[in-house]
Amino acid sequence: MPVATPAQYQDMLDAAQKGGYAYPAINITSLATISGALKAFAESGSDGIIQVSTGGGQFASGLAINDAATGAIALAEAVHFYAEKYDILIALHTDHCHPKNVEGFLLPLLEASRERIASGKGPLFQSHMYDGSELPLEENMEMSKKLLKECAELDIILEIEAGVVGGEEDGHDTSGLPIDKLYTSPEDMLTVYESLNGIGRFMFAATFGNVHGAYKPGSVKLEPTILRDGQNAVMEKYGKDAEMDLVFHGGSGSELSDIRETLGYGVIKMNIDTDTQYAFTRAIATHLFENVEGILKIDGEVGNKKAYDPRSYLKKAEQSLCERLKLACDDLLSTGKSIYNK
Repeated sequence: MPVATPAQYQDMLDAAQKGGYAYPAINITSLATISGALKAFAESGSDGIIQVSTGGGQFASGLAINDAATGAIALAEAVHFYAEKYDILIALHTDHCHPKNVEGFLLPLLEASRERIASGKGPLFQSHMYDGSELPLEENMEMSKKLLKECAELDIILEIEAGVVGGEEDGHDTSGLPIDKLYTSPEDMLTVYESLNGIGRFMFAATFGNVHGAYKPGSVKLEPTILRDGQNAVMEKYGKDAEMDLVFHGGSGSELSDIRETLGYGVIKMNIDTDTQYAFTRAIATHLFENVEGILKIDGEVGNKKAYDPRSYLKKAEQSLCERLKLACDDLLSTGKSIYNK
């Protein structure tokens, strides 16, 4: 199945909202991580979201090009090509784009979608994220409105953030911010709804103590009821149809009870990156430790080409990532719920 059309993507989100489940959104950086993600979704019978960050795009473009938009376009085109071999729906998304990266990352990707649409194809990405959470909320919403309007014209959904996800990701470090910044208030959620409603469909990364990365149990205090209270504030004023599509950032390492609780409050997408990065690298490390003599050519020996051939350990890494993502599908209750052909 080709990558989901804009209409199919909206149906995916509607089905998740109605069915009380969410899609894992996995960050990819290479053909191996794309293949592992597609394999996991297919084996789980789950539709899914594959996303590219600015850092991921920059890495994928190579050391010489070193350009986030170029790499993101290459990865997205590869997903479009590979996805045709699978019987599930996949949506393409971009992760955190901060204000400083809009001109060099988000706008070129919108232009790439514009060119694709003009040639009779669908948009390159089905949704994008603009993360203006570092700005005062009013400034954040002003830019969000402009970008949402441009996205809506291309049948693309925009994800925005109000409140701050803690920790560090792709060089953006928010670990020093006051603790109250990690929690979105009901008033903020009302402001987001009132600012963006009617322009186009959007997803909202409201924060409830989320932190990027993985931490020991008890180190991160999530408060999922913040999502409930914010949704209730919006729906009490504007009706049940005003329930927003929420996004859970910093999903890696979270307690299953917290993950499941958010599903009842409108979360339809959960980002997973740290846990799948670890799964990918752990398989490589195991291979290296178990085959160290063959890989390093110790004491002048010739080594073992089968051991140091990158394919030998990248296949293991792909499978390990696949297994971890399948677990995420189970955790989010999306397993077996693909809407493809329904």
